[in-house]
Amino acid sequence: MILVTGGSGFLGGAVVRRLVARGETVRSLQREDSPDLRKLGVDIVHADLADRDAVIQAAQTCEAVIHIAAKTGVWGPQEDYYRANVLGTRNIIEACLANNIRRLVYTSTPSVIHAGGDIEGVDESIPLATHFEIAYPATKAEAEQLVRSANSTELGTVALRPHLIWGPHDPN
Repeated sequence: MILVTGGSGFLGGAVVRRLVARGETVRSLQREDSPDLRKLGVDIVHADLADRDAVIQAAQTCEAVIHIAAKTGVWGPQEDYYRANVLGTRNIIEACLANNIRRLVYTSTPSVIHAGGDIEGVDESIPLATHFEIAYPATKAEAEQLVRSANSTELGTVALRPHLIWGPHDPN
C-alpha cells in the first residue's frame, strides 16, 4: 500500500488516480472527503498532518509515502504554514520510521532555491535560499531540509521541485 498525503488536492488527486490505474493499493491522508477517490477503492483517512499519532496510524501497513499535502499560497499566518509544512513533514518522517517504511517522496517547490534572478542549468547541489519574503517557501525549505536529512539506509528520501503544474482537474 502507498500512502499519499493530499489526495483531495489537484496534484495529489492526479497521483492517486495514476497509482490506482497501475494497480497499486492506495491510502490517502487528507482533510476533505473525496467520493470520486473512494469509488476507485482508495482508503481515505481524514487527519491533520500536525497530528503525529494520526499520521503514524495512517502510515501503518504502507510500503511507501508520497507526501504532497501542504499549506500553499502567499497569505496567512506563518504558524499555519509551519504547522502544515514543517510539523506535518516531521510527522510524516516519524511515521515512516515508526512503520519501517523505506521510501519517501516529498513534493517541494522551486521557490526553496529562488534567491532573486533567473535560475538555469542547476542541479540538486544548488543551496537553498537563505532569505524568504513569505512563509510558504520558508517553511517548504525547512521541510525539504528535514526530508533530505532523513535520507538513510532505513529511509530513502527524495525531494521533487515541480514547477507550474497544470492538467485535467486543474482548479485554477
